[in-house]
Amino acid sequence: MQIIPVHIKNEINSSAHLSELIVNSQNLDDGDIVVIAQKVISKQEGRMVKLNAVSPSLLSEGIGSQYQKDPRLVELILSESKRIIRMHDGILVVETNSGFICANAGIDESNVPDGYATLLPVDSDVSAKRIRDEIFVLTDKKVAVIISDTFGRPFRMGQTNVAIGVSGLNPILDYAGTVDSFDKVLRVTAIAIADEISSASEMVMGKSLKCPAAIVRGYSFNVEDSSITGLLRTEREDLFR
Repeated sequence: MQIIPVHIKNEINSSAHLSELIVNSQNLDDGDIVVIAQKVISKQEGRMVKLNAVSPSLLSEGIGSQYQKDPRLVELILSESKRIIRMHDGILVVETNSGFICANAGIDESNVPDGYATLLPVDSDVSAKRIRDEIFVLTDKKVAVIISDTFGRPFRMGQTNVAIGVSGLNPILDYAGTVDSFDKVLRVTAIAIADEISSASEMVMGKSLKCPAAIVRGYSFNVEDSSITGLLRTEREDLFR
């Protein structure tokens, strides 16, 4: 299996043709998986906000004062969230409008000009399908697309890249019903393969290498309609909420 970096020198904005930039940077084969960083998707889809244009509410002012956090960022976090799960040490762990549990609703100020912040895509599955369809039109190649972002994890230090949008492959590799090497039937083993592919791709994408995408080649998968909701644990099953 290969993980091929896609270097793009151009700064991505709402007028950029991201699919063309990817196709022009690397040749694609049928069965490739294209992993794209959330940040460039957000930039292309106009999900970059100027902080001076944000008017914080009294609630945002209060939270910002208590946790030494810019109230304008707090206002953006609240507007992108269904509810707050935890608040500690300047970090708001929330459930986003898309159902992700993450710090600060995925909003950050890295790799954007001073005074700006990026929001997560409105629907990363739709973003992934759009890129996948555009790549097919441009190349006649059938690929899968994963939108990835960096999340923290319970009980583990450090962050890792995970999938927040998919198109063309099932994000879960379910072993239930198969047998192990001792002929025991597996009942609950399900591998978050979209997350593993995202994490592996980050090894070549980095955070400051002008490599916002990667091509995973040689991994066998079934092409199928899918949604990132397959990776989201329900509150009833979640031991951390």
